[in-house]
Amino acid sequence: MHKFTVVASLGMTLILTALALSAVAQQQKFIVNPAASDVAFQLGGNAHAVHGTFHVQSGVVNFDRVARKISGLIVVDPLSGASGSSGRDQKMKNEVLEVGRFAEITFEPKSFTGDLAANGDSTIQVTGIFTLHGTAHDLTVPMQIHMEGNQLTAKTRFTVPYVQWGLKDPSIFVLKVAKEVGIDLKLEGQL
Repeated sequence: MHKFTVVASLGMTLILTALALSAVAQQQKFIVNPAASDVAFQLGGNAHAVHGTFHVQSGVVNFDRVARKISGLIVVDPLSGASGSSGRDQKMKNEVLEVGRFAEITFEPKSFTGDLAANGDSTIQVTGIFTLHGTAHDLTVPMQIHMEGNQLTAKTRFTVPYVQWGLKDPSIFVLKVAKEVGIDLKLEGQL
């Protein structure tokens, strides 16, 4: 009887250890590499479209593929905005984004839907809080994920209704620009 108890206890310990290790293996941390990541923007206008970029300052995202939990923070530096025209960039930074008052643009993921593969490609919907110009906005974006080994790439495209969200319309006289800006975000990093 004593041998059976020891074997049963050892067996139960191995099962519990395997379950605990499996749960830990599902929880992962994605550390964004700012040098390999970027934010591209496109702003339509009646004269021409403006294209530019912002730099990702930092980012860490914790997620659990099985429980479908996600948290973290992606930070973009609004002072890094560049469109190829120093005058236009100064106006964007000082008058529209007001970088002196609002030093960060952030996205804080809160949940996701869809299946996230352990390797290869997945498409999920990520919902979170997008903070621009000091104001938080609920935002859900489609996200294409590619995982390979310990490397992860996340890409999304979405539109920001910046005028509706309270930012200044940079249109002047006959030069009119769209009231929404298109964003292409690419995050690369390691798990």
